Amino acid sequence: MWRRHLDRAGVGEPRLRRDYTQQRRAVRRFATAEYAAARLLLPAALLPHVVAAVAFMHDTDDRIDRGAPDVRAAALEEWGGLVRKAFAEGDSTLPVLRYLVNTAERHPSVRAHVDAFLRGCEREVAWRTIADEEELERYVREYSLPALMLTACLLAPADAPARAAAFTDGCHRLIGAMQRIDFLEDLADDVRGGRPGVPADAVARHGADLTRPDAALGRLVQEQADRAATGLAAAAPLADEVDPPFRPFIRALVGVQDLRLDAVRRAGASLATHGSGPPAPAAAVLLLREAAARARAGIFRGPRSGVAHGA
Repeated sequence: MWRRHLDRAGVGEPRLRRDYTQQRRAVRRFATAEYAAARLLLPAALLPHVVAAVAFMHDTDDRIDRGAPDVRAAALEEWGGLVRKAFAEGDSTLPVLRYLVNTAERHPSVRAHVDAFLRGCEREVAWRTIADEEELERYVREYSLPALMLTACLLAPADAPARAAAFTDGCHRLIGAMQRIDFLEDLADDVRGGRPGVPADAVARHGADLTRPDAALGRLVQEQADRAATGLAAAAPLADEVDPPFRPFIRALVGVQDLRLDAVRRAGASLATHGSGPPAPAAAVLLLREAAARARAGIFRGPRSGVAHGA
């Protein structure tokens, strides 16, 4: 089945096929629910290129996520040089860059989003705390949104500027909610790492100690969850901004975030000691429901330029 995906994506060279296959396994491990949604719901021709973009984003994050800010900045500078070299030469000794270059050749919009993402990484390596909602919004706009657009650009409508603008706005709303959920899910690890993502003014307003699972932290978590829920509700129309073959995937992606948010609410103040995540059975039911809807609509996984859907 995966070989068919590679064939339809135009990945024929044996070394590249091995590269994509290796990273597919990695993406499946660290983004299980999201990979399952892409595997079930996206056109076959697109899946390897989505894998390439997600793997590049994850690899970049791993490289710049350790050490003091100056160490992280140096790692980013070195990595940015390797990325630019790979695009200039059309090849790389690093598999993650080899298949990224191949994906960008087939989907040229990816290249600009790679550059925007690397610029956004400058904010990612520098921050230590998020002071308030305004600073959180800057973080989302400058780093989180460019990271999402590495993959989202593969689904973007190309027929009208107004649709493209509405799509990007919907992505912005979605990733704002997702980032807030990320910061809640990872609260315990982030506090231990000295980089909590919950806005500091909200922590102070509730008198919360991020290491103590008490009522104050519980109120803080519920407030932040409410804000994330508002963002997810605002992002729901995003599915209407993409072409029909991509709508089941977008609905599933938003639905998985709702499951994550429900898990955060249930965890409450216990997030001070351990993380949370969407329950696997509920995520599976959601994906199967969207897969059934896709089948009823007659949407099939052909090349993007030739995807058909039922009336």
